[in-house]
Amino acid sequence: MALAMVNVTASVLDWVSSYFDAPTRAVVFGVPIDGHLVVEALLVVVILFQLTRKSYKPPKKPLTEKEIDELCDDWVPEPLTPQITEDMTYEPPTLESAAGPHAIVNGKEVVNFASANYLGLVGNEKITDSCVGALEKYGVGSCGPRGFYGTIDVHLDCEQKIAKFLGTPDSILYSYGISTIFSVIPAFCKKGDIIVADEGVHWAVQNGLYLSRSTVVYFKHNDMKSLENKLEEVTRRSKHPEKVRRYIVVEAIYQNSGQIAPLDEIVRLKEKYRFRIILDESHSFGVLGNSGRGLADHCGVPIEKIDIITAGMGNALATDGGFCTGSVRVVDHQRLSSSGYVFSASLPPYLASAAIAAVDYLEENPSVLSKLRTNIATLFNELSDVPGLVLASHILSPIVFLKLKKSTGTGKTDIDLLDSIAKQALEEDSVLIATTKRSSLDKCKLPIGLRLFVSASHSESDLLKAAASLKRVAALVIS
Repeated sequence: MALAMVNVTASVLDWVSSYFDAPTRAVVFGVPIDGHLVVEALLVVVILFQLTRKSYKPPKKPLTEKEIDELCDDWVPEPLTPQITEDMTYEPPTLESAAGPHAIVNGKEVVNFASANYLGLVGNEKITDSCVGALEKYGVGSCGPRGFYGTIDVHLDCEQKIAKFLGTPDSILYSYGISTIFSVIPAFCKKGDIIVADEGVHWAVQNGLYLSRSTVVYFKHNDMKSLENKLEEVTRRSKHPEKVRRYIVVEAIYQNSGQIAPLDEIVRLKEKYRFRIILDESHSFGVLGNSGRGLADHCGVPIEKIDIITAGMGNALATDGGFCTGSVRVVDHQRLSSSGYVFSASLPPYLASAAIAAVDYLEENPSVLSKLRTNIATLFNELSDVPGLVLASHILSPIVFLKLKKSTGTGKTDIDLLDSIAKQALEEDSVLIATTKRSSLDKCKLPIGLRLFVSASHSESDLLKAAASLKRVAALVIS
C-alpha cells in the first residue's frame, strides 16, 4: 500500500513538472500563455475564495441551569472603589469652633495655622450681622440656579461690588469656590484649542484643563524662560495660529508652593505671542497690592490686560463661593456656557451679603493689609533656620511653605515624615498646621511640604510659638 502511494505521488510530481516545463499551451488575444501562469491564476482564485467565505461556526449550545449557576458562583465583580489602605484611613483634626486664629481641636485650644483666614474676618461682627440680616430677609438657600429664578438682588449687588472694587466692567458669582475655575476654563477653551499652563497649578485648575479637552502644554513652575520656550514652540508648530484660541493659565499665588507669579513678564509674553491669560486669584484677592486688589495691583499691570480673572471667596473674604471678572462679553458668555453657573443652585444670599460686607471692611480698613504683611514677615524670618526644612514661598505670600531640604527618596516616606512633624506640633505644642496631602487625581509634581496660613489676626506670640514648635519638633523628627 505504501509503495503504491509513493508511486502515485511521484507520478503527480512528474505531471506537474512536465506541465510547468511545457511549451506555450494557448494564445489569448495575441498573448502567449504559459502553463505555470494558468496554475498561478487558479491559486489566486482559490485564495480569494477562502478569504471571502464565511468562517465555520459550530452551532451554539445553550447553557444548562447548572452551568449558569456555576458561572455565577465563580464570577467576582470589579470593586467600585480601590482597596482601602491604612493611609486612606487617616482622619484630619476636626475643628470644634470657628476657624479663627485660635480654635478648639479635640477639646483643647490650639493656635490655628491651617485655615486661610488671611484678613482675620472669621467671626467679624459686621460680617456676622450682615449674614443675620440676610437670613431673616431671604432665608438660607436660593432653591434654584441663577437662570431659573435663583437670582436674588443681593447677587447682583455683590457682582457690582466686586467689579467696582477691581475696576472691571462686570463680574459673575459662582456658588462654590473651586467650581469657579474648573467651570470657567471649559467655558472658553474647547477641543483643538491650546493651553500653556504652569506645572504647579492646583487640582481645581487641573480639572478645568482636563474638562476643556484642549491641548495642554506645561511649563516649569514659575519659570518665565520655560514659558517663553513653550510659547515659541507652540506658535512655531501651529499651522493656522490665527484660527486657534490660545491661553496661558496661571495662579497669582500658587497654593502648592506659595510662590507669586511675575504678572508683568507674563503679560509681556502674552502680547508678544498673542495669547490670552486666565488668572486664578483665590489666594491673592484681598491680600496683594496696596489696597488688596490682587496681583495686577501688586505688579502695577493695568487690569484690562488680563483677559479672565477668577477667585474663590472662601479665603480672604471668609465667606464661600467664587467669582469671575472681566469684560462684559466674558461675563455674559458664562451666563449661558459655564456649567457651574448654569446648573448649580445659586450662592446662598447670606454668603453674598457676607462678601459685600468683607469688601466694605477691606476698603474701610486698609491697615489690615499692613498687619498681615508684618505677620508674614515675622513668621518668614523666624522659620528661616528650621532644621531639615527650607522655605519655598515668596516673602509676601500668606502661604508660608516649608519643604524638606533633602527628600527621603519616596513621596510616601516624605509625607509620613511631614505628618509626624504636624502631629507632634499639634499634640505637644497645640499648634495646628497642614501638610500638602494630594489625592491620586492631583497631577502636580511639585515637592510636598508643610503649609502655614498666616492671618492678620495672629498675634506676635502666636507666630513665635509656631516657629519655636516647628524648630523643636523638626529637629527631633528629621534627625
